[in-house]
Amino acid sequence: MSHTSETALITGGAGGIGRALAVRLQARGVRVAVTSRDPARLETAVGDLRLAVDATTPEGIAQALATCQATWGAPPRLLAHCIGSTLIAPLHRTRPAQARELLRVNLDSAVFALAAWVDALRQASCGGSAVLMSSVVARIGVGNHEVISAAKAGVEGLARGAAATYASQGLRVNVVAPGLTETPLSAGLTQQPEMRAAAARQYPLPHARGVQTADDVAGVIDWLLSEQAARITGQVLPVDGGFTAIRPLVR
Repeated sequence: MSHTSETALITGGAGGIGRALAVRLQARGVRVAVTSRDPARLETAVGDLRLAVDATTPEGIAQALATCQATWGAPPRLLAHCIGSTLIAPLHRTRPAQARELLRVNLDSAVFALAAWVDALRQASCGGSAVLMSSVVARIGVGNHEVISAAKAGVEGLARGAAATYASQGLRVNVVAPGLTETPLSAGLTQQPEMRAAAARQYPLPHARGVQTADDVAGVIDWLLSEQAARITGQVLPVDGGFTAIRPLVR
């Protein structure tokens, strides 16, 4: 399939990583649909289709896919599920309602989005590629991140299972696990000088120290969605400057 006929759905496409990914995909000729439950944010979003739906729900993701199908004549072959939220709190201070909402937004929404996309592509008898979002906190223990760690670990398990189930049908499912990234969601952390200084000390690569950009993550997602990654499925790629695998020398 040529680039001019590629189509993609980015849930949460008005956010930092989703927007950066939309720019990259459009630059290589992919037609892009983005979702946000906030119509105001869609006004400045990047995309050929801007869909005001709540894609954390089965109804919302179904509506987004139906609009793509009606507009393009086929479901989007590429899916990037960029919806997420976070909570930094120890488990004993996490209220049940907070935990349920975090799991809903991060894990439940990934289940609903991937299931609906898989079903649409199976009905259309075509292959495709999906990327879900995890986090470094699902890869390595980080204090005060218990519930978000559990949610993102669930996303990784979901991707591996789906990759195994649907590989024979030409569907690839992968995950990126970013480190601390400069986005509107993380602004409360990234705007703290002490947090930025701590990040700079923990990232081993000199050129990757400190807080990474949304485009750093979007570039990896773009590659995973592309034909260059045609033999990659069921994988979790940390985008974290080595944070989850190695430690810098202390001088």
